[in-house]
Amino acid sequence: MAQSPNPAASKTPEPPRKGDFEKCLTRLEEVVKRLESVDLSLDEAMKLFEEGVKLSRECQKQLEEAEGRVEILLKKADGKIVAEPFEPANES
Repeated sequence: MAQSPNPAASKTPEPPRKGDFEKCLTRLEEVVKRLESVDLSLDEAMKLFEEGVKLSRECQKQLEEAEGRVEILLKKADGKIVAEPFEPANES
C-alpha cells in the first residue's frame, strides 16, 4: 500500500491566528521598512505592498475582535446583568 503524500505539505499558508497579532504587526513593520528602500524593483514593491495590505487588514480585524470582547458587566436595578462596551477614561 502506497503512502499518501503529506497533507501538511500541500496546504496553502494559513492566515495568522488570533494569538499572532504581534507577529503580524512585526511583519507589517518589516514590509513597510522594505518598501521605503530605494533599491526595490517594481515587481518586488508590488508583492510587498499586497502582503502589507493583507497584514494590515488582518491586524485591524484582530483589533476589532478584541475590542468587541472587552466589555463590562453591569447589574441593573431589576437584578439583570447587562454587558456594556468598555470605554477607557482619558489618560490626561
